[in-house]
Amino acid sequence: MDRHSTADEQVGHTVGVDVGGTKTATVLLDGAGRVVAQDRTPTRHGVEAVARGVADAVRRVLHDAHVPADRLVGVGVGVPGVVDPDGGSVANAVNLGVEGRAPLAALVSDALGGTRVRLENDLNAAVIGAAHHLAASGEGRVDDLAFVALGTGLAAGIMLDGRLRRGPHQAAGEIGHLRYVPDGLPCKCGQTGCLERYASGSAIDAAWPSRTGRPAPVELFEAAAAGDPDAVRVREDFVGAVAAAVRVLVLTCDVGRIVIGGGVSQLGAPLLDALVAELERQAAGSPFLAEADLPGRLRLAPAGVPVGAVGAGLVGRGGI
Repeated sequence: MDRHSTADEQVGHTVGVDVGGTKTATVLLDGAGRVVAQDRTPTRHGVEAVARGVADAVRRVLHDAHVPADRLVGVGVGVPGVVDPDGGSVANAVNLGVEGRAPLAALVSDALGGTRVRLENDLNAAVIGAAHHLAASGEGRVDDLAFVALGTGLAAGIMLDGRLRRGPHQAAGEIGHLRYVPDGLPCKCGQTGCLERYASGSAIDAAWPSRTGRPAPVELFEAAAAGDPDAVRVREDFVGAVAAAVRVLVLTCDVGRIVIGGGVSQLGAPLLDALVAELERQAAGSPFLAEADLPGRLRLAPAGVPVGAVGAGLVGRGGI
């Protein structure tokens, strides 16, 4: 597996599609990896409908940018589930209505008249996109990186030495199913006390349901900032669990950067500040953790930048 593509490679246009459970984000990248067109639409469900939706999105961004289809080098598609990148198939993408294993890359390619299509797990695509963004924003090339998605669940995409770490069973980064609380809350995976039951958007929804219809994380952090003692406790529990995820990634993989993404990351600075404060509190009693500088490795996913779709577009170039 080759190292991830860099921003200055001059290749043709590629399209990246990040298929989520509710929304599908699509970008058209030029040869330097710059976004020249974007599209965002509701996700269709069922494998045939997903394939048609992806193909339609590809055609829309090409049309919007006035780029002819024959200038398209390839398409990359990021999807949740267990992805076989070599075979172009995905299994157990239940949020997309896909059960069993489906040849999604071939279906999309057929819908686009034979265009080359590559498939990747959505978090693996996101970590590629995050590395690309960090390099373009002045941090230089980042070869050891984790992208942590705080969404309905909790999981990470991992890049080590410039290469995706998928694992022999495509299970690398499934940190949400590490046991965090012995005999804790039941998890859909069949275990109890899994980390994602305490460090995810769903965890906040359960512990602090929205009172006004706004996102529960926003209401929770506002209430905690206003001094509500119950909100402070729930926020501290949540932040402590996310800090545990950060520790796991640093102390097992020594990633140089951890990018926090997913729906909860839209909180922005209040989330990052709380997480940095918690990691600093833990490091105050441990010279070992202090030396590891966990707070200094944290970054928020950039607001308004669809890193998952960008990463999928880089996957579409090949060589990843």
